[in-house]
Amino acid sequence: MNAVVDPLWLAAVFLLALRVAPLFVMAPVLGSTDVPVRVRVLLSLALAAMLASAGGVPADAGVLAAPGAFLAAAAAELVIGVALVFGVFAAFGAFLFGGRLLDMQVGFGIANVFDPVTRTQGPLLGGTLGLLALVVFFAVDGHHLLIRGVVYSLERFPPGRPLSALNAAAVVEQFGTVFALGVLVVSPAVILLLLLDAGLAVAARTMPQMNVFFVAMPLKVVAGVLMLALSMRYLAPALARAFDSIGTYWQRLLG
Repeated sequence: MNAVVDPLWLAAVFLLALRVAPLFVMAPVLGSTDVPVRVRVLLSLALAAMLASAGGVPADAGVLAAPGAFLAAAAAELVIGVALVFGVFAAFGAFLFGGRLLDMQVGFGIANVFDPVTRTQGPLLGGTLGLLALVVFFAVDGHHLLIRGVVYSLERFPPGRPLSALNAAAVVEQFGTVFALGVLVVSPAVILLLLLDAGLAVAARTMPQMNVFFVAMPLKVVAGVLMLALSMRYLAPALARAFDSIGTYWQRLLG
């Protein structure tokens, strides 16, 4: 007995896969692992099929039946998927920004290391904080929350809904999360280095014979790294706030 597959269901799977695909391709959580593209595509299709079978098919079947409306809905789903992933990028980008800021203060800005997450050259402390955030995110089952967030997005913003219903202001507001949380993560070390620079400036004026540059470099490295290590015990609230910002951003974005 031959099973007949509903073409509307197939169309819905395709639309849902376009929303889910950026999560496996672009997100620093799931998209950064060394997984072949075919596997990522199959994972996106499998998750989309499960969501469609669970009731993710749009109520308006006309969107799936009309070719023009279907193409517009497909483009909209891809835009929505990228917009959702941007929230994840901003949360993890805060740690990269904070690490880069501290790198410049300490003097590590002149040296880059290979970042296994993005497969590019990145700042030393920024890459370290980014990897730490990634480990903690998996440890608290944050990847499960991402999948639940996709289901939530389907409930609040089903396929076929026009993009004009998205809250574009939420994307702009999420940019502020990167800078605010980034400074918050490294603020103890940055403040200490600022005070150290002020002290060295006074020493340079009072003792011009001292070579401040050669004294400041190792002193700032030791002070900055030591203060960052001591402040790690207080990093949990910043991590929680960064991860919570993903869900908050998705709620504002989807309206």
